[in-house]
Amino acid sequence: MRWWLGVGMLVFSVGAWAAQGDLPLFSVAGARIGVAPAAWPFLALFPFLPALALAFSAFTRIAVVLFLLRQGLGSEHAPPNVVLIGLSLLLTWFVMTPTLNRIDSVAWQPYQQGALAARAAANAAAVPLKEFMLRQTRREDLQLFLGRPVSDADLKAPAQLPMDALAPAFFVSELQTAFRVGFMVILPFLIIDLVVSSVLMALGMVMVPPQLVSFPMKLMLFVLADGWHLLAGSLIQSF
Repeated sequence: MRWWLGVGMLVFSVGAWAAQGDLPLFSVAGARIGVAPAAWPFLALFPFLPALALAFSAFTRIAVVLFLLRQGLGSEHAPPNVVLIGLSLLLTWFVMTPTLNRIDSVAWQPYQQGALAARAAANAAAVPLKEFMLRQTRREDLQLFLGRPVSDADLKAPAQLPMDALAPAFFVSELQTAFRVGFMVILPFLIIDLVVSSVLMALGMVMVPPQLVSFPMKLMLFVLADGWHLLAGSLIQSF
């Protein structure tokens, strides 16, 4: 499935590489199109770019919480994975829209108009992204990857923080936050499981699987509490 990504990258960069196509790939309308040898490592990394982009966004926290919700409900296949991933992507897009709009205004549009070079545009685009990531990153996680104490000056100047330290610190912080939120989501369902198990044991119905009784009750609780609305709102507000 990933072959079209490489083709798309080649088509997108044909203007930059056509003049120095040392390694020919194919020809279109008599024009030979190739890729410079120095660009092949970037082609090898290209299939991993979507995963890296998701790691720098709100996707990790949202997806982990949604999958923990399904685990707490005790359902293995409902909602299915594709539904949870789709909802995670939509909520991620909603959360990241202000940051993406800033990147568009300070980096992409000036680059399109020729006011910024590619490297300058990349540096300008990194500033809003770093500000978003730093707001969600715990000080102790950032200190771990920086290898030194984090000062207030570091927190006030996210543009000066190296991405190779901020990115893993942000990712670890997101996982920690996701598990905290997931625990609060699962806790009511855990109480229901314990109560149902105790009641069945007291009634001598040891052969009845507790999940058979607790699952409808957990669904009823989640629906009556308007769980999807509360969960989506809580996840959005957590950013």
